[in-house]
Amino acid sequence: MPGAVHPASTPRLPALRGPAPRRARTRRSALPERVRVVVVDDHPVFRSGLRAELDDTIEVVGEAHDVESAVTVVCGEAPGVVLLDVHLPGEGVPAGSTGGAEVMRRAAASVPGTRFLALSVSDKADDVVGVIRAGARGYITKGSSGQDVSRAIHAVAGGDAVFSPRLAGFVLDAFGAALGETAEASDELDRLSAREQEVMRLIARGYAYKEVAAELFISTKTVETHVSAVLRKLQLSNRHELTVWASKRRLL
Repeated sequence: MPGAVHPASTPRLPALRGPAPRRARTRRSALPERVRVVVVDDHPVFRSGLRAELDDTIEVVGEAHDVESAVTVVCGEAPGVVLLDVHLPGEGVPAGSTGGAEVMRRAAASVPGTRFLALSVSDKADDVVGVIRAGARGYITKGSSGQDVSRAIHAVAGGDAVFSPRLAGFVLDAFGAALGETAEASDELDRLSAREQEVMRLIARGYAYKEVAAELFISTKTVETHVSAVLRKLQLSNRHELTVWASKRRLL
């Protein structure tokens, strides 16, 4: 209306907002991933008892009782970890070796992602060091609890090395003493080609020429040629001297 006085418009202020309510964080328990395991031991009662003692994060996907069955199951299942008895029966185990070491030698190439954990009643230094040299990532005794074995399986699956406390000293002593011999052995091995080294190890372990040929998919004549070259380059006279040479340098 003319002459009407309108009140001044009050400016609108933006609404005040408090801090946004925090969203409740969902806390996930850090549960370890399941590990697929093969148990290798020649005593069925022990295998059954161990299986019952392992925790729920361990999935036993196979069992074996000797070298041959172990190689078959491990290569077929390709587990994350193999619980492996050291003194395992089997045919064709080279003198000076053990069944457990032979399983690793035969299966390792087929299952490169599988790790081996020795589980044995023996706590002898020779057994411990021998199986570690063969490729095991750890060694625990059968007196360990199911919880300890489960922890060791997860540790080995994750890439760690695991030993029962009193056995760790054997490994440290043995490999510490071997450091001085490693350089010498490496220099001598450099004289041999990769194929000659393969032949050398098999011959030194007691394999016959035909067995080496079958293992490496080459002819027996080629094996003979490689052996002659190995003996000449290492200045040795026969395969017995070769076995002694390789054994002293811990190449078997």
